[in-house]
Amino acid sequence: MIIIAGFILAFVLILIFSNRSTRDCRWRAERSGDRDGQRKYRCATCGAVAFTETGKPPRVCLAGEGR
Repeated sequence: MIIIAGFILAFVLILIFSNRSTRDCRWRAERSGDRDGQRKYRCATCGAVAFTETGKPPRVCLAGEGR
């Protein structure tokens, strides 16, 4: 019974942490490009640039949008 519960838990954790929308992007802050309360981020993988107001990296991969 414990083994089955372990498999179920592992499956649920895989589902939670395999978010496809952010899997390929690795956002890095570029503070020299900050503007008007927005923080600039550049993806180290695809080169996409995004600005956020929260100070946290974007949660969505922008690889297909204007590199």
